[in-house]
Amino acid sequence: MNKKADLPYRPCVGVMLANRQGQVFVGQRIDSKEGDAWQMPQGGIDEGESPEVALIRELAEETGIVADLVDIIARSAHEHLYDLPDELIGRLWGGKYRGQAQRWFLVRFKGTDEDINIATAEPEFSAWRWVEAEQLVELIVPFKRPVYREVVQEFRALL
Repeated sequence: MNKKADLPYRPCVGVMLANRQGQVFVGQRIDSKEGDAWQMPQGGIDEGESPEVALIRELAEETGIVADLVDIIARSAHEHLYDLPDELIGRLWGGKYRGQAQRWFLVRFKGTDEDINIATAEPEFSAWRWVEAEQLVELIVPFKRPVYREVVQEFRALL
């Protein structure tokens, strides 16, 4: 029996943070060996936490952006699943998960670039920038690209 198939998905939120121009925030992962792994903010949902509360917490933890600087515009119609590559399963999340079940949100950023601070208590990004939604899929690590394609398609008209 395949051990990976027996593992659950980690409950998670993803945040498509859009500025007033309709561009999307991406951060360069600080822990990437390739040096060019970008992603939108995301993170686990703690036990007893709603996805909306998790998204505000994760956004603050990863970008320094607080709740009063954003409006939640949309929530994905369903969870988006992705599996980790086999070589990462034992290295992430204590080997307890096969991948993530992500609930995505489109969030409008009402602040300025000066409100963004990736030098947080436990930094996840080494750099950040605004990009067009169409650029997202090419910036992300290959195993997450199908999810990013779906999220861009779902939220594109609202950007």
